[in-house]
Amino acid sequence: LKMKIKKESSRLVQPIYEGSSSPTANVFMPLSPFDTVTFDAHVGFIYVYKPPNPPNKLIELGLRRVLAEYREWAGRLVHDREGNRCILLNDAGVRFVEASSDHPLGRIDQPSPHYLQLHPPLEGAEELAQVQLTRFSCGSLVLGLTTHHVVADGFSISNFLVSWGKATRSLPIRPLPFRDRSIFLPRNPPKFQFDHCGWEYMKARPSPDVNGGASAMDVTVAPIVVHKAYFPSQFLQQLKAKASAHGAAKPYTTFESLTAHIWRLVTRVRRLCGSETTQIRISVNGRTRMSNPKAPMDYFGNLVLWAFPRSKAADLLNQPLSHAARLIHDAIAGVNNDYFRSFIDYSSSKTKMQGLVPTADMNKKVLCPNLEVDSWLRFPFYDVDFGGGCPYVFTPSYFPEEGMIFIVPSIMGNGDIDAFVPLFQEDVDGFRRICYSLD
Repeated sequence: LKMKIKKESSRLVQPIYEGSSSPTANVFMPLSPFDTVTFDAHVGFIYVYKPPNPPNKLIELGLRRVLAEYREWAGRLVHDREGNRCILLNDAGVRFVEASSDHPLGRIDQPSPHYLQLHPPLEGAEELAQVQLTRFSCGSLVLGLTTHHVVADGFSISNFLVSWGKATRSLPIRPLPFRDRSIFLPRNPPKFQFDHCGWEYMKARPSPDVNGGASAMDVTVAPIVVHKAYFPSQFLQQLKAKASAHGAAKPYTTFESLTAHIWRLVTRVRRLCGSETTQIRISVNGRTRMSNPKAPMDYFGNLVLWAFPRSKAADLLNQPLSHAARLIHDAIAGVNNDYFRSFIDYSSSKTKMQGLVPTADMNKKVLCPNLEVDSWLRFPFYDVDFGGGCPYVFTPSYFPEEGMIFIVPSIMGNGDIDAFVPLFQEDVDGFRRICYSLD
């Protein structure tokens, strides 16, 4: 994938308030505990649309309309008078870039550093969301988007994008985002049922943390390649059957089975010492976990914690696939309502939080011996329709962070899955060779 792209315009786009007075300006929106514990960085997404496509002006108008309901994206991250970080709802705007290429798009099905040309830079932006529309000579449209993770998680972002498509097509935006943070009030008295230091939080002093691995400050990092592994639904069915074969109470999910498979593959090609501990950081959506009060699916913001299954490398490779699947299943099951409520109480306690910082860190380049796995299988990314139909390609941007894995629905459909697996270049051939082995 090679492309010559010309940036034609770049400007800030503000919300447009139709049929009602403008809301109060300069409102400080506090961050929830889930906002403050997540990754403090922009993330990038790419959507590819076949022609015909609506004009940029119409897509921009849809964006201005939807920003009236999702004002956070047009705001800025600031500190209030008490020194707490928050979102200032000042309608400063979203970065909107128009670009074009004199060449046809060509294939875009393999991860490439050229992806980074298709959206504004991930670093150095004060805007909380940035959009780039790139038109190719073949008529294809690429929407590149970056969003600040402190504002919202992937589930919220996908709902926002579906709403943007509706606004562009002059359809009502339903459901509207839910923002009532009272569902996150700590209990009185608090119940610290779990110790969150060493998992979501760590001591601020320099020390090995829960993620392990090397930091971006490391002087030398071997070349890293993002390998895209395609798993057809027929193979996934065989994988689930094998993962669930040894006395599972009920079959493990496709995600649990595939994650177990990838964990073992990566551990093997990394050639870890058998006594070394390896673990996965797995995102768990609180919207399906929290109760009393329940968190609605249209809650806008971050509502994710993590499960941390771990194993000795030798056990992971010598035991059957079902062993890894059980570790993953049990760890995810443990991140339940009690765990989420304990986290809220813990993060709201000044005593507990003294000297702690989040473990989530996107500045790492190498996670070895560990992994992070983010599942986007249930996000409605393929429902983002601006009037010319849904995208025929959806992909995360190019993240060459060894061990940072994204699992997404394949463009092939039919329940097929694509896994984006960043590996050291020297490990890619080994991964390819054993990728479909069920031994």
